[in-house]
Amino acid sequence: QVQLVESGGGLVQPGGSLRLSCASSGFRFSVYDMSWHRQAPGKERELVAAISSSGNSARYTDSVKGRFTISRDNAKNTVFLEMNSLKLEDTAVYYCKAQFVSLAYWGQGTQVTVSS
Repeated sequence: QVQLVESGGGLVQPGGSLRLSCASSGFRFSVYDMSWHRQAPGKERELVAAISSSGNSARYTDSVKGRFTISRDNAKNTVFLEMNSLKLEDTAVYYCKAQFVSLAYWGQGTQVTVSS
């Protein structure tokens, strides 16, 4: 049974930090590319950051470059998203995704709210 469980979301003030985690099970995590996506109210889901299966390559959407860092621990089947200097516009539900060729699995999401 495939499971991706996000955690670490919450309420934070502008300029603050959060670290999201996505614990995975039920599939061979180390061969899957992993990514974080987010969906704000009334908007489409967008890619935030992605990391290769080995962890050697990462990419980010322009709006989070220099503020967010994606990483993974293949020994623990977990992917992380370190978010710093959070802005109001980062408010969204954050989802992790596992992708291998045509196979894709999604987590249920974790809410991140940036508010003063």
